[in-house]
Amino acid sequence: MSEAPDPEVVEFATKIFDLARQGGTEALVAYVDAGVPANLTNDRGDSLVMLAAYHGHAGAVRALLARGAEADRINDRGQTPLAGAVFKGEHEVIEVLLEAGADPAAGTPSAVDTARMFGKAELLELFGAH
Repeated sequence: MSEAPDPEVVEFATKIFDLARQGGTEALVAYVDAGVPANLTNDRGDSLVMLAAYHGHAGAVRALLARGAEADRINDRGQTPLAGAVFKGEHEVIEVLLEAGADPAAGTPSAVDTARMFGKAELLELFGAH
């Protein structure tokens, strides 16, 4: 039988995920620099990069990637941060992820599939260039 998670640990993790969603780059970086894993994921498999990317925080995405976070980490639904950024129309985040080597063909649906779904020809061209 597994023990219930420590409420203090859960509260702390929730705070870290909220910082990623809100773009609290400085605080987020301080926690990662102090030992929080750059690839920390929540109960849905969403990484800090996924949450920051989906909510349009290019600076937080860049800082996490610089600290070893994976650009293509897939969540429990098969989605990548790049596909999330395409879905939300976060162009600066898309650029940051591509610069870090994110694969537009990774995930289901992939960033390419998402761009096709929403008729984003300029992104399909951009992905072709990478």
